[in-house]
Amino acid sequence: MTFRDLGIDQDIADALAAKGITEPFPIQEQAIPVALTGQDVIGQAKTGTGKTFGFGLPLIQILGPNPALGAQALVVVPTRELCIQVAEDLKLATANRPTMVAAIYGGKAYEGQVAEIEAGAQILVGTPGRLIDLSKQKKLDLGNIRFMVLDEADEMLDLGFLPDVERLFAYTPDGRQTMLFSATMPGAIVTMARKYQNKPVHIRANEPDEGHTKADIKQFIYRAHSLDKDEVVGRILQAEGRGKTVIFCKTKRQASKVSEELIDRGFNATALHGDMSQEAREKSMAAFRSGKRDILVATEVAARGIDVDDVTHVINYTVPEDEKALLHRVGRTGRAGRTGIAVTFVDWEDLTRWKHINDALQFGQPEPTETYSSSAHLFEDLNIAPGTKGRIRASTMVPKTAGSNDRGGNSRGGSSSGRGGNSRGGDKKPAQRSGSTEKKPEHGTGEHKRPASNRQRTRTRRSSDS
Repeated sequence: MTFRDLGIDQDIADALAAKGITEPFPIQEQAIPVALTGQDVIGQAKTGTGKTFGFGLPLIQILGPNPALGAQALVVVPTRELCIQVAEDLKLATANRPTMVAAIYGGKAYEGQVAEIEAGAQILVGTPGRLIDLSKQKKLDLGNIRFMVLDEADEMLDLGFLPDVERLFAYTPDGRQTMLFSATMPGAIVTMARKYQNKPVHIRANEPDEGHTKADIKQFIYRAHSLDKDEVVGRILQAEGRGKTVIFCKTKRQASKVSEELIDRGFNATALHGDMSQEAREKSMAAFRSGKRDILVATEVAARGIDVDDVTHVINYTVPEDEKALLHRVGRTGRAGRTGIAVTFVDWEDLTRWKHINDALQFGQPEPTETYSSSAHLFEDLNIAPGTKGRIRASTMVPKTAGSNDRGGNSRGGSSSGRGGNSRGGDKKPAQRSGSTEKKPEHGTGEHKRPASNRQRTRTRRSSDS
Protein backbone atom coordinates (compact mmCIF):
# COMPACT_ATOMS: atom_id res chain seq x y z
CA MET A 1 0.00 0.00 0.00
CA THR A 2 1.29 3.46 -0.94
CA PHE A 3 -0.04 6.98 -0.51
CA ARG A 4 -0.83 7.03 -4.22
CA ASP A 5 -3.00 3.94 -3.70
CA LEU A 6 -4.98 5.97 -1.16
CA GLY A 7 -5.67 8.68 -3.74
CA ILE A 8 -3.00 11.16 -2.67
CA ASP A 9 -1.60 13.33 -5.48
CA GLN A 10 1.84 12.53 -6.84
CA ASP A 11 3.49 15.79 -5.75
CA ILE A 12 2.42 15.24 -2.13
CA ALA A 13 3.59 11.61 -2.23
CA ASP A 14 6.92 12.77 -3.68
CA ALA A 15 7.36 15.30 -0.87
CA LEU A 16 6.86 12.54 1.70
CA ALA A 17 9.12 10.12 -0.16
CA ALA A 18 11.91 12.71 -0.13
CA LYS A 19 11.89 12.31 3.66
CA GLY A 20 11.72 8.52 3.54
CA ILE A 21 7.97 8.32 4.18
CA THR A 22 6.55 5.89 1.65
CA GLU A 23 4.16 3.48 3.38
CA PRO A 24 1.06 4.67 5.24
CA PHE A 25 0.19 3.60 8.78
CA PRO A 26 -3.17 1.90 9.46
CA ILE A 27 -4.88 5.11 10.66
CA GLN A 28 -3.78 6.80 7.44
CA GLU A 29 -4.99 3.90 5.29
CA GLN A 30 -8.43 4.09 6.90
CA ALA A 31 -8.87 7.84 7.42
CA ILE A 32 -7.46 9.35 4.22
CA PRO A 33 -9.96 7.82 1.72
CA VAL A 34 -12.90 8.80 3.95
CA ALA A 35 -11.62 12.33 4.56
CA LEU A 36 -11.01 12.88 0.84
CA THR A 37 -14.76 12.50 0.27
CA GLY A 38 -15.47 15.48 2.55
CA GLN A 39 -16.91 13.30 5.31
CA ASP A 40 -16.49 14.34 8.96
CA VAL A 41 -14.16 11.96 10.78
CA ILE A 42 -13.34 10.88 14.33
CA GLY A 43 -9.94 9.21 14.11
CA GLN A 44 -8.58 7.13 16.96
CA ALA A 45 -5.18 5.41 17.00
CA LYS A 46 -2.36 4.93 19.44
CA THR A 47 0.09 7.78 19.71
CA GLY A 48 3.04 7.59 17.35
CA THR A 49 1.11 5.95 14.51
CA GLY A 50 0.81 8.84 12.05
CA LYS A 51 -2.40 10.68 12.88
CA THR A 52 -1.05 14.02 11.63
CA PHE A 53 -0.85 12.86 8.01
CA GLY A 54 -4.18 11.07 8.49
CA PHE A 55 -5.93 14.43 8.60
CA GLY A 56 -3.22 16.61 7.04
CA LEU A 57 -2.88 14.98 3.62
CA PRO A 58 -6.61 15.10 2.80
CA LEU A 59 -6.98 18.77 3.66
CA ILE A 60 -3.82 19.68 1.71
CA GLN A 61 -5.11 17.80 -1.32
CA ILE A 62 -8.65 19.21 -1.19
CA LEU A 63 -7.26 22.76 -0.99
CA GLY A 64 -5.74 22.07 -4.39
CA PRO A 65 -2.34 22.48 -6.04
CA ASN A 66 -2.60 26.28 -6.11
CA PRO A 67 -5.04 27.37 -3.38
CA ALA A 68 -6.35 30.90 -3.06
CA LEU A 69 -4.69 33.07 -0.43
CA GLY A 70 -6.21 33.28 3.04
CA ALA A 71 -6.99 30.94 5.93
CA GLN A 72 -9.04 27.95 4.76
CA ALA A 73 -7.92 25.15 7.11
CA LEU A 74 -7.58 25.36 10.88
CA VAL A 75 -5.83 22.75 13.05
CA VAL A 76 -6.29 23.36 16.78
CA VAL A 77 -3.85 21.77 19.25
CA PRO A 78 -3.44 21.96 23.06
CA THR A 79 0.28 22.80 23.41
CA ARG A 80 2.89 25.01 21.78
CA GLU A 81 5.25 22.10 21.20
CA LEU A 82 2.56 20.14 19.38
CA CYS A 83 1.67 23.22 17.35
CA ILE A 84 5.25 23.53 16.12
CA GLN A 85 5.47 19.80 15.37
CA VAL A 86 2.22 19.59 13.40
CA ALA A 87 3.07 22.71 11.42
CA GLU A 88 6.46 21.24 10.50
CA ASP A 89 4.83 17.99 9.33
CA LEU A 90 2.34 19.85 7.15
CA LYS A 91 5.09 22.05 5.69
CA LEU A 92 6.91 18.86 4.76
CA ALA A 93 3.86 17.55 2.92
CA THR A 94 3.34 20.86 1.06
CA ALA A 95 6.99 21.15 -0.05
CA ASN A 96 6.03 20.83 -3.73
CA ARG A 97 3.07 23.23 -3.55
CA PRO A 98 2.74 26.98 -2.93
CA THR A 99 0.43 26.18 0.02
CA MET A 100 1.58 28.07 3.11
CA VAL A 101 1.38 26.76 6.70
CA ALA A 102 1.59 29.10 9.70
CA ALA A 103 2.08 28.14 13.36
CA ILE A 104 0.06 30.44 15.63
CA TYR A 105 0.84 30.04 19.34
CA GLY A 106 1.53 32.03 22.49
CA GLY A 107 4.89 33.00 23.91
CA LYS A 108 6.06 34.53 20.63
CA ALA A 109 5.69 38.06 19.28
CA TYR A 110 2.44 38.73 17.45
CA GLU A 111 4.09 40.54 14.55
CA GLY A 112 5.66 37.53 12.80
CA GLN A 113 2.51 35.45 13.06
CA VAL A 114 0.30 38.32 11.84
CA ALA A 115 2.67 38.77 8.90
CA GLU A 116 2.20 35.11 7.91
CA ILE A 117 -1.57 35.47 8.14
CA GLU A 118 -1.53 38.66 6.06
CA ALA A 119 0.74 36.95 3.50
CA GLY A 120 -2.17 34.56 2.89
CA ALA A 121 -1.28 31.34 4.75
CA GLN A 122 -3.97 28.81 3.84
CA ILE A 123 -3.37 26.35 6.71
CA LEU A 124 -3.20 27.61 10.29
CA VAL A 125 -2.01 25.38 13.13
CA GLY A 126 -2.63 27.04 16.46
CA THR A 127 -3.31 26.96 20.17
CA PRO A 128 -6.72 28.27 21.28
CA GLY A 129 -5.56 31.29 23.29
CA ARG A 130 -3.50 32.93 20.55
CA LEU A 131 -6.07 32.13 17.84
CA ILE A 132 -8.81 33.80 19.88
CA ASP A 133 -6.60 36.80 20.71
CA LEU A 134 -5.85 37.45 17.04
CA SER A 135 -9.50 36.98 16.12
CA LYS A 136 -10.58 39.53 18.74
CA GLN A 137 -7.99 41.97 17.41
CA LYS A 138 -9.40 41.53 13.89
CA LYS A 139 -6.01 40.22 12.77
CA LEU A 140 -7.41 36.80 11.93
CA ASP A 141 -10.56 36.03 9.96
CA LEU A 142 -11.85 32.47 10.33
CA GLY A 143 -14.98 33.10 8.30
CA ASN A 144 -13.66 31.21 5.26
CA ILE A 145 -12.48 28.08 7.05
CA ARG A 146 -13.38 24.98 5.04
CA PHE A 147 -11.64 22.41 7.23
CA MET A 148 -11.31 22.34 11.01
CA VAL A 149 -9.29 19.73 12.89
CA LEU A 150 -8.99 19.14 16.62
CA ASP A 151 -5.75 17.27 17.25
CA GLU A 152 -5.62 15.54 20.66
CA ALA A 153 -9.37 16.00 20.63
CA ASP A 154 -9.94 14.35 24.01
CA GLU A 155 -7.97 17.13 25.69
CA MET A 156 -9.39 19.87 23.48
CA LEU A 157 -12.93 18.88 24.46
CA ASP A 158 -12.09 18.60 28.15
CA LEU A 159 -13.46 21.21 30.53
CA GLY A 160 -10.27 23.29 30.57
CA PHE A 161 -10.23 23.93 26.82
CA LEU A 162 -13.91 23.54 25.97
CA PRO A 163 -15.01 27.23 26.22
CA ASP A 164 -12.18 28.32 23.89
CA VAL A 165 -12.90 25.50 21.45
CA GLU A 166 -16.60 26.40 21.37
CA ARG A 167 -15.66 29.99 20.60
CA LEU A 168 -13.41 28.91 17.74
CA PHE A 169 -16.17 26.76 16.29
CA ALA A 170 -18.46 29.81 16.48
CA TYR A 171 -15.93 31.81 14.43
CA THR A 172 -16.02 29.25 11.59
CA PRO A 173 -18.79 28.52 9.03
CA ASP A 174 -21.30 25.75 9.65
CA GLY A 175 -20.55 24.00 6.35
CA ARG A 176 -16.93 23.19 7.19
CA GLN A 177 -15.51 19.65 7.25
CA THR A 178 -14.59 18.74 10.83
CA MET A 179 -12.10 16.06 11.86
CA LEU A 180 -11.17 15.01 15.39
CA PHE A 181 -8.10 12.88 16.06
CA SER A 182 -6.66 11.47 19.29
CA ALA A 183 -5.09 8.40 20.84
CA THR A 184 -7.81 8.19 23.49
CA MET A 185 -11.46 8.96 22.87
CA PRO A 186 -13.73 8.22 25.85
CA GLY A 187 -17.40 7.71 25.12
CA ALA A 188 -18.42 10.99 26.73
CA ILE A 189 -15.97 12.86 24.52
CA VAL A 190 -17.26 11.11 21.39
CA THR A 191 -20.81 12.12 22.31
CA MET A 192 -19.72 15.72 22.81
CA ALA A 193 -17.68 15.70 19.59
CA ARG A 194 -20.72 14.84 17.52
CA LYS A 195 -22.22 18.15 18.61
CA TYR A 196 -19.75 19.84 16.27
CA GLN A 197 -19.86 17.32 13.44
CA ASN A 198 -22.27 16.12 10.77
CA LYS A 199 -22.71 12.34 10.88
CA PRO A 200 -19.01 11.60 11.49
CA VAL A 201 -17.38 8.29 10.66
CA HIS A 202 -15.60 6.91 13.74
CA ILE A 203 -12.38 5.18 12.68
CA ARG A 204 -10.42 3.06 15.17
CA ALA A 205 -7.09 1.86 13.85
CA ASN A 206 -6.51 -0.78 16.55
CA GLU A 207 -6.43 -4.54 16.17
CA PRO A 208 -9.33 -6.25 17.98
CA ASP A 209 -6.98 -8.33 20.14
CA GLU A 210 -4.55 -5.49 20.77
CA GLY A 211 -4.16 -4.16 24.30
CA HIS A 212 -4.64 -0.60 25.43
CA THR A 213 -0.92 0.13 25.11
CA LYS A 214 1.25 -0.43 22.08
CA ALA A 215 2.65 -3.95 21.90
CA ASP A 216 6.09 -2.70 20.89
CA ILE A 217 6.59 -0.81 24.17
CA LYS A 218 7.88 -2.84 27.14
CA GLN A 219 6.40 -1.60 30.41
CA PHE A 220 8.16 -1.82 33.78
CA ILE A 221 6.39 -0.66 36.93
CA TYR A 222 8.47 -0.16 40.08
CA ARG A 223 7.61 1.02 43.57
CA ALA A 224 10.61 3.28 43.99
CA HIS A 225 11.65 5.27 47.03
CA SER A 226 12.27 8.99 46.92
CA LEU A 227 15.70 8.82 48.59
CA ASP A 228 16.89 6.36 45.95
CA LYS A 229 14.99 7.49 42.86
CA ASP A 230 17.73 9.65 41.31
CA GLU A 231 20.23 6.82 41.64
CA VAL A 232 17.81 4.42 39.95
CA VAL A 233 17.34 6.87 37.10
CA GLY A 234 21.10 7.31 36.74
CA ARG A 235 21.56 3.56 36.36
CA ILE A 236 18.70 3.22 33.88
CA LEU A 237 20.31 5.93 31.77
CA GLN A 238 23.34 3.66 31.36
CA ALA A 239 21.34 0.67 30.11
CA GLU A 240 22.57 -1.04 26.97
CA GLY A 241 20.97 0.44 23.86
CA ARG A 242 19.64 3.48 25.67
CA GLY A 243 19.11 6.33 23.21
CA LYS A 244 17.11 9.51 23.57
CA THR A 245 15.10 9.48 26.78
CA VAL A 246 12.16 11.49 28.07
CA ILE A 247 11.65 11.76 31.84
CA PHE A 248 8.23 13.02 32.91
CA CYS A 249 7.78 14.88 36.21
CA LYS A 250 4.69 16.11 38.01
CA THR A 251 5.64 19.76 38.52
CA LYS A 252 7.74 22.44 36.89
CA ARG A 253 9.96 22.68 39.95
CA GLN A 254 10.54 18.95 40.00
CA ALA A 255 11.41 18.88 36.29
CA SER A 256 13.96 21.63 36.80
CA LYS A 257 15.55 19.92 39.80
CA VAL A 258 15.70 16.48 38.22
CA SER A 259 17.34 17.99 35.14
CA GLU A 260 19.94 19.80 37.25
CA GLU A 261 20.57 16.66 39.29
CA LEU A 262 21.22 14.61 36.17
CA ILE A 263 23.53 17.25 34.73
CA ASP A 264 25.48 17.24 37.99
CA ARG A 265 25.75 13.45 37.71
CA GLY A 266 27.30 13.85 34.27
CA PHE A 267 24.31 13.24 32.01
CA ASN A 268 23.41 15.32 28.97
CA ALA A 269 19.99 16.55 30.12
CA THR A 270 17.79 19.54 29.43
CA ALA A 271 14.46 20.64 30.92
CA LEU A 272 11.12 21.54 29.32
CA HIS A 273 8.34 23.07 31.39
CA GLY A 274 5.91 25.97 31.58
CA ASP A 275 8.08 28.30 33.64
CA MET A 276 10.61 28.52 30.82
CA SER A 277 10.35 31.24 28.17
CA GLN A 278 9.13 30.13 24.77
CA GLU A 279 12.59 30.72 23.35
CA ALA A 280 14.14 28.49 26.02
CA ARG A 281 11.51 25.79 25.41
CA GLU A 282 12.23 25.78 21.70
CA LYS A 283 15.98 25.63 22.31
CA SER A 284 15.52 22.63 24.60
CA MET A 285 13.40 20.82 22.03
CA ALA A 286 15.83 21.67 19.23
CA ALA A 287 18.77 20.35 21.29
CA PHE A 288 16.85 17.15 22.03
CA ARG A 289 15.78 16.56 18.43
CA SER A 290 19.30 17.14 17.11
CA GLY A 291 20.86 14.85 19.71
CA LYS A 292 22.90 17.62 21.32
CA ARG A 293 20.99 16.68 24.47
CA ASP A 294 19.79 13.10 24.75
CA ILE A 295 17.68 13.41 27.91
CA LEU A 296 14.59 15.63 28.12
CA VAL A 297 13.09 16.17 31.58
CA ALA A 298 9.59 17.51 31.07
CA THR A 299 6.20 18.14 32.61
CA GLU A 300 2.90 17.10 31.03
CA VAL A 301 3.34 19.96 28.53
CA ALA A 302 5.51 17.60 26.48
CA ALA A 303 3.33 14.49 26.70
CA ARG A 304 1.45 15.42 23.53
CA GLY A 305 4.01 17.55 21.74
CA ILE A 306 7.11 15.43 21.22
CA ASP A 307 7.37 13.49 17.99
CA VAL A 308 10.96 12.29 17.95
CA ASP A 309 11.28 8.93 16.24
CA ASP A 310 14.39 7.67 18.06
CA VAL A 311 13.26 7.97 21.69
CA THR A 312 14.15 4.59 23.21
CA HIS A 313 13.10 5.12 26.84
CA VAL A 314 10.40 6.99 28.73
CA ILE A 315 10.68 7.28 32.51
CA ASN A 316 7.70 8.41 34.57
CA TYR A 317 9.45 9.94 37.57
CA THR A 318 6.00 10.26 39.11
CA VAL A 319 2.71 8.52 38.36
CA PRO A 320 0.57 10.52 35.89
CA GLU A 321 -2.89 11.71 36.79
CA ASP A 322 -4.79 8.99 34.93
CA GLU A 323 -4.55 6.27 32.32
CA LYS A 324 -4.95 8.70 29.42
CA ALA A 325 -1.95 10.72 30.57
CA LEU A 326 0.09 7.53 30.92
CA LEU A 327 -0.76 6.44 27.38
CA HIS A 328 0.31 9.78 25.97
CA ARG A 329 3.51 9.84 28.01
CA VAL A 330 4.72 6.38 27.10
CA GLY A 331 3.68 6.99 23.51
CA ARG A 332 6.72 9.24 23.11
CA THR A 333 8.71 6.02 22.57
CA GLY A 334 8.06 3.14 20.19
CA ARG A 335 7.09 5.56 17.43
CA ALA A 336 7.01 4.99 13.68
CA GLY A 337 7.35 1.22 13.98
CA ARG A 338 10.22 1.25 16.47
CA THR A 339 10.30 -0.46 19.86
CA GLY A 340 10.61 1.28 23.19
CA ILE A 341 10.85 0.90 26.95
CA ALA A 342 8.69 2.69 29.53
CA VAL A 343 9.48 2.74 33.25
CA THR A 344 6.99 4.09 35.78
CA PHE A 345 7.89 4.87 39.40
CA VAL A 346 5.08 4.52 41.93
CA ASP A 347 5.51 6.22 45.30
CA TRP A 348 3.75 4.90 48.40
CA GLU A 349 1.23 7.74 48.37
CA ASP A 350 0.38 7.04 44.71
CA LEU A 351 -0.57 3.38 45.10
CA THR A 352 -4.31 4.09 44.96
CA ARG A 353 -3.95 6.12 41.79
CA TRP A 354 -1.75 3.46 40.26
CA LYS A 355 -4.32 0.74 41.00
CA HIS A 356 -6.91 2.77 39.09
CA ILE A 357 -4.56 3.14 36.11
CA ASN A 358 -3.64 -0.55 36.30
CA ASP A 359 -7.29 -1.57 36.19
CA ALA A 360 -8.11 0.78 33.31
CA LEU A 361 -5.19 -0.40 31.16
CA GLN A 362 -5.30 -4.03 32.30
CA PHE A 363 -1.62 -4.18 33.15
CA GLY A 364 -2.20 -6.97 35.65
CA GLN A 365 0.24 -5.40 38.11
CA PRO A 366 -1.76 -3.76 40.92
CA GLU A 367 1.20 -4.09 43.28
CA PRO A 368 4.34 -2.62 41.66
CA THR A 369 7.62 -4.42 42.34
CA GLU A 370 9.52 -2.84 45.21
CA THR A 371 12.73 -1.67 43.61
CA TYR A 372 16.01 -0.15 44.78
CA SER A 373 19.05 0.98 42.81
CA SER A 374 20.75 -2.23 43.94
CA SER A 375 17.88 -4.58 43.01
CA ALA A 376 19.01 -7.44 40.78
CA HIS A 377 15.78 -7.36 38.76
CA LEU A 378 16.39 -3.71 37.82
CA PHE A 379 19.68 -4.62 36.13
CA GLU A 380 18.14 -7.67 34.48
CA ASP A 381 14.92 -6.01 33.29
CA LEU A 382 16.65 -3.04 31.68
CA ASN A 383 19.89 -4.66 30.56
CA ILE A 384 22.16 -2.63 32.84
CA ALA A 385 25.72 -3.85 33.27
CA PRO A 386 26.46 -5.22 36.78
CA GLY A 387 28.22 -2.73 39.02
CA THR A 388 26.87 0.33 37.18
CA LYS A 389 26.43 3.38 39.41
CA GLY A 390 24.06 6.29 38.86
CA ARG A 391 26.80 8.87 38.49
CA ILE A 392 29.31 9.17 35.68
CA ARG A 393 31.32 12.08 37.04
CA ALA A 394 32.11 13.60 40.42
CA SER A 395 29.73 16.20 41.75
CA THR A 396 30.45 19.78 40.77
CA MET A 397 28.49 21.13 43.70
CA VAL A 398 30.24 23.69 45.90
CA PRO A 399 31.19 21.93 49.17
CA LYS A 400 29.24 22.98 52.25
CA THR A 401 30.97 25.29 54.68
CA ALA A 402 32.30 23.90 57.92
CA GLY A 403 29.74 23.73 60.67
CA SER A 404 26.73 23.57 58.41
CA ASN A 405 23.93 21.33 59.53
CA ASP A 406 23.42 18.56 56.97
CA ARG A 407 19.95 17.10 57.04
CA GLY A 408 19.93 15.67 53.56
CA GLY A 409 17.67 18.52 52.53
CA ASN A 410 16.96 17.64 48.95
CA SER A 411 13.33 18.62 48.39
CA ARG A 412 12.79 15.71 46.01
CA GLY A 413 13.62 13.38 48.84
CA GLY A 414 17.36 13.48 48.20
CA SER A 415 19.56 11.16 46.22
CA SER A 416 21.79 8.29 47.03
CA SER A 417 24.84 10.42 46.33
CA GLY A 418 24.76 11.59 49.94
CA ARG A 419 25.40 15.24 49.15
CA GLY A 420 22.36 16.21 51.12
CA GLY A 421 21.34 19.86 51.43
CA ASN A 422 22.52 21.27 48.14
CA SER A 423 21.37 24.64 46.90
CA ARG A 424 19.16 23.09 44.24
CA GLY A 425 17.45 20.50 46.36
CA GLY A 426 16.48 22.74 49.27
CA ASP A 427 17.55 25.75 51.31
CA LYS A 428 20.85 25.15 53.05
CA LYS A 429 21.14 26.30 56.61
CA PRO A 430 23.81 28.91 57.27
CA ALA A 431 26.78 28.02 59.42
CA GLN A 432 26.12 28.61 63.10
CA ARG A 433 27.98 31.58 64.50
CA SER A 434 28.72 32.48 68.03
CA GLY A 435 25.93 34.47 69.58
CA SER A 436 23.54 33.88 66.72
CA THR A 437 20.21 32.13 66.93
CA GLU A 438 18.32 30.43 64.17
CA LYS A 439 14.61 29.74 63.91
CA LYS A 440 13.31 26.71 62.15
CA PRO A 441 11.19 27.48 59.09
CA GLU A 442 7.51 27.84 59.81
CA HIS A 443 5.36 25.11 58.32
CA GLY A 444 3.86 26.14 55.02
CA THR A 445 5.90 29.32 54.55
CA GLY A 446 8.83 27.82 52.67
CA GLU A 447 11.08 30.49 54.27
CA HIS A 448 14.16 30.37 56.48
CA LYS A 449 14.65 33.24 58.89
CA ARG A 450 18.27 34.25 59.20
CA PRO A 451 20.09 36.47 61.70
CA ALA A 452 20.34 40.17 60.92
CA SER A 453 24.11 39.90 60.86
CA ASN A 454 23.75 37.78 57.75
CA ARG A 455 21.86 40.56 55.90
CA GLN A 456 18.53 38.81 56.23
CA ARG A 457 17.34 37.37 52.96
CA THR A 458 14.13 35.52 52.27
CA ARG A 459 13.60 33.05 49.53
CA THR A 460 9.96 32.48 48.83
CA ARG A 461 9.24 29.45 46.80
CA ARG A 462 6.81 29.69 44.01
CA SER A 463 3.83 27.39 44.10
CA SER A 464 4.43 24.34 41.96
CA ASP A 465 2.10 23.35 39.21
CA SER A 466 2.54 21.08 36.27
